Amino acid sequence: MRILQIQGLRAFAAIVVTLFHARLVPGGFIGVDIFYVISGYLITGLILREIELTGKFEFGAFYQRRIKRLLPASVYVLFATALISWSLLPAINRNELGRDFFAAGAYISNYLFAWWENDYQNLDATPSPFIHYWSLAVEEQFYLVWPIILVLLARKGKRTILIGIATITALSLILSIIMVQVAPIWAFYSLPTRAWELGIGALLLFIPPPVVTHRLLPWSAFAVLVVTSFYFDDSTLFPGINALVPVLATALLIATIPIWPPTLNNISNNRLSQWLGKISYPLYLWHWPVLVIPSSALGRPLTLLERAFCILLTIFLADLTNRAFEEPIRHLKIAPRKVYLAAISTTALSLIFAVAIATSVPSNISTSGNAPFTFNLAEVIAKPIVVGDGCHVSHSGNKSGDCTYGDVNSDKTIVLYGDSHAAQWFPALEKIAMERGIKLLSLTKSACPAVDAPRDDDGGFKYAKCAEWRKNSYERIQSIRPLAVIMSSFQYFSAPQKDPNPQEWWRNGQIKLLNSLKGASEHLIYISDTPHPLVDIPSCLAIRDANECDTSEKSPVLVIPGFEAIDPTPWLCSDICPAVKDSIVAYRDRSHISIAMSLHLKPLLESALKEKGVFD
Repeated sequence: MRILQIQGLRAFAAIVVTLFHARLVPGGFIGVDIFYVISGYLITGLILREIELTGKFEFGAFYQRRIKRLLPASVYVLFATALISWSLLPAINRNELGRDFFAAGAYISNYLFAWWENDYQNLDATPSPFIHYWSLAVEEQFYLVWPIILVLLARKGKRTILIGIATITALSLILSIIMVQVAPIWAFYSLPTRAWELGIGALLLFIPPPVVTHRLLPWSAFAVLVVTSFYFDDSTLFPGINALVPVLATALLIATIPIWPPTLNNISNNRLSQWLGKISYPLYLWHWPVLVIPSSALGRPLTLLERAFCILLTIFLADLTNRAFEEPIRHLKIAPRKVYLAAISTTALSLIFAVAIATSVPSNISTSGNAPFTFNLAEVIAKPIVVGDGCHVSHSGNKSGDCTYGDVNSDKTIVLYGDSHAAQWFPALEKIAMERGIKLLSLTKSACPAVDAPRDDDGGFKYAKCAEWRKNSYERIQSIRPLAVIMSSFQYFSAPQKDPNPQEWWRNGQIKLLNSLKGASEHLIYISDTPHPLVDIPSCLAIRDANECDTSEKSPVLVIPGFEAIDPTPWLCSDICPAVKDSIVAYRDRSHISIAMSLHLKPLLESALKEKGVFD
C-alpha cells in the first residue's frame, strides 16, 4: 500500500535536490538523505513483514522486484545520457565520459568517484553527467546486503533485530563523524558512512505509535527540512553530525504521519505532490544531466531562465520515463531467469559501451577559423609529473612526501610552494634545476594556495587539511633554508562568507605567508597568477573557431612588499590573452597553463629569477 505522505516526502526530496543543482537552493543536497531514511523505513518494513508472516524470506523475489523497480529507468537514462553527451560534448572529454559511464554501469560509482576525487565541486573540471549515480550505488549496495543481515538477526528474535539495527546504525554514524574529518570525500560517498541514515529509517519500525503525539512535531520537522535546505551549503561539513538534522527531521515526519495536521496533509497529498512523488526516481535520474550537459556544451554557466527551462524539461522527461519504462516494466510478469538475464546483459552492455566511448577520443584535434591549427590532445591536457606521482597532495592529504627533483644530490635547493597554479610552473623549474645542478623540492596541494588565507570548505576541499599541510610545509622550508622559495596561487578563490572585504582577506593571507617564511630564504619569490581562462581552452578549440577562445582575462598583480614579484601576464598576453600562442596551446583546461607552455616560458622565468639574484 502506498503511503501518501511518504510520496509527498519523495516529491520534496527530488525537488530540493534539483533546485540545489540548479543553484537555487544552497542546501538542497539534503534531499538524498531524505530518500535514504524513506528507503530504510520501507525496505526494512517489507523484509520484516515477510519474515513475520511466512517465517522465511524469499531472496530471489526481493532482488527481482528491486531489479524491475530500479534498473529500467536507470539504464535508459544512463544510455541516453551517454549518447547525448557523446554527441554534444567535446570529443576530448570522452575518456572521462567513458570512465564515469563504466563506474555508473558497474554499480560502484560511489567508491570510484571517491577514489578519483570526482565530486560536484571539482575546480575547473567539466562536471561528469553521471556523478549523481553515486547515491543509487549506495542504495543498490544496501539492498544487496541488508536482507541478509536482517534474516540472520531474525533467527535470534525481534529484540535481536532491534539491537542489531541500532548497533549498525550507531557504528555507521560514529564512522561518518570520524571520516568526515579524516577523509571527507569517502565519508560522502561510501555505504558504511551513509548506512546510519537508512538505519534511522529502519529503527522507526520499532517506535510504539503512542510515543509521538504532539501535533506541533510534524510542523517542526517540516520547518527543519525547509530551513536546512536554505541554511546548509557546499561549505557545510557533511554527512557526519550535520546530517543528523535532516535525517532526524525526516524520521520524525514519518513517525508522526498519523497526526499530521490537515494543512500539512494537503501540501503532501494533493495531486501535484503525489504526481511529483510518483516520478521522483526518474526526476532524480534526469535532473543532473539535463542541467550539466547544456552548460558543458555551451562552455559557460546557464542563465536563470535556461536553468528554469532545464527544470521543466527534467520534469517532462521524468514523467515520460515513468510512463514508458518505470511503471510498465515494474508490473510485467517476467520469469525470474529473464529478470536476472536482463540485468546481467544490460550491465555487460553498459560496460562495453563505456569502454567504446573512452577509446573514441581522437589523438589530434584540428581547430577552425582564420588560422587552422592541429594539436595532440594527450600532450595538451597532460598534467605535470608531480600530479601523477603523488607529490601534488590531494584534498584529503596533509603532508607532502620526499618530492625532490632536479639534481637531488646538490647542496643548493629551491622550493616550489603553493597550489596547482604553483605546480603548473614545475616543468619549467625542473628543467632549470637540472641544467643548473640544483635540487628542486616541490610542495604543492590541490586548492590550497600559497597565500595563507582561510577558506570555506567546498566539496572535497576541507580547510583544516589545507591549514595542516601549510604548517608542515612551513616547518620543512624553515628547516632546509633553501636558496629560494618560489610561490604562486590561484587568486580567484572566494573569500569566506563572513569576510566582507575580499581584497583585505587576500592581503592578510599574504602577510601571514610572509611572516611564516621570514628568514627561511634570502629570496621569497611570488609569481603572480597567470591569465584567467573563461572557458575550457582545449574543449573550446575542439568545437569553436580558435579566435572565439581568446577570452582569457589578465590577472592583476596582487603581491605585497616583502616578496620579490614576477608577473607572467606579459609573457602570455598582448592586447588579448590568446588560447594559442607561438603555435602552442597555452592552457590545458580552464585554469592552468599547459606543460608545453610552461617549458616554452622557461627562458623568461629563468631570466626573471636571475634578475632577482637567485642564480650567480
